[in-house]
Amino acid sequence: MRVAMFVSNPFTSDPRVYGEAESLIHAGHEVTVIAWDREKQSTPRQNWGGIEVMRLRTRLSPKYGFASWVLNGFNLLLWQRQAYRRALILNKEKQFDVTHCHDFDTLAIGIMLKRKLKIPLVYDAHEIYGYMRARTLPLRVARIFLWLEKRLIKKVDIMITDGEGRARYFAGITGKPISVIMNCKPLQSLEYHPPDNENFTLLYIGILWKSRMLMELVEAVKELPGVRCIIGGTGQPGYVETLKDECSKTTNASFLGRVPFDQVIAMTRKAHAVVCMIDPTDLNNRLGMANKLGEAMVCGRPIICTKGTYSGEITEREQSGLVIENSVEALRGAIVKLRDDPALRERLGRNALKAAIAKYNWQKQEEKLLALYQSL
Repeated sequence: MRVAMFVSNPFTSDPRVYGEAESLIHAGHEVTVIAWDREKQSTPRQNWGGIEVMRLRTRLSPKYGFASWVLNGFNLLLWQRQAYRRALILNKEKQFDVTHCHDFDTLAIGIMLKRKLKIPLVYDAHEIYGYMRARTLPLRVARIFLWLEKRLIKKVDIMITDGEGRARYFAGITGKPISVIMNCKPLQSLEYHPPDNENFTLLYIGILWKSRMLMELVEAVKELPGVRCIIGGTGQPGYVETLKDECSKTTNASFLGRVPFDQVIAMTRKAHAVVCMIDPTDLNNRLGMANKLGEAMVCGRPIICTKGTYSGEITEREQSGLVIENSVEALRGAIVKLRDDPALRERLGRNALKAAIAKYNWQKQEEKLLALYQSL
């Protein structure tokens, strides 16, 4: 099959989209990813491991802050129109067989192409878009996205989401079958290997945002002896600069900035524990399976995460980490507990790897993805 994928980021560090596209390529399909280079900093065209990538730019640059949502919404519409037209041009050469839309902000493109080209539409919901937008938009505006998503899902042929938490939500708004393809990673080893690192090291690499308790993480490790904390990733410039500044004020918190996603697993194996604190009042993240959880499991590393989240639910079930309250005090206590108890770290890490081998690995998720495409 020839697959047209759409994603509203520059597709330079999206492990889920890359993993799915790579699996389809290895199974003999052709994949073209049409992405949105909002910051106008990425290569316009690229062949990435057999994946044809086309990054489109709009005339308007992204704006940040509460008052920018109208302008950014208009910018999104411009990109959707541009992506749709580019797909039609490419279709004259490739004749696409299926459209695969990642998240709600690309779904309109897929619906238009389904209508125009008479091809199936796969909707891959990494987020609950209305809940995500509620972080920065007025609630009445965010509710419009929830309503629109409920309406547009009716036009989808295959529905995918990243875990049981979001699957339960979508099951409540649509009668369509929902397949769960989790944010798991390829197995690295079938045997447990302790970290080759003398210093007790905590790791967080991912989205840099206030709902991830990263400022609190820096506060928790500040002046904590025998602990090193590494933070990397990308996010809104203002928040990132503030976080970087806070790290610079400590002796044991290092800020890396952007980290290529193909380096994350190697860095996780060197760490003693992974931190994934998500504010449970953030409705979108509360229901999703964090990438950090999948990374920690395949590396055999314990994770520290929050009570009241889907990631915490999995961690408690598999006994693969510490699940704590959403506070600096609880986080510091969990860090000290893991620092001072190597036997506990190893037991939790072994449980994590055991769970990865049994269920939480990309090989098993890939089988489900390819079966879905076979059904088309």
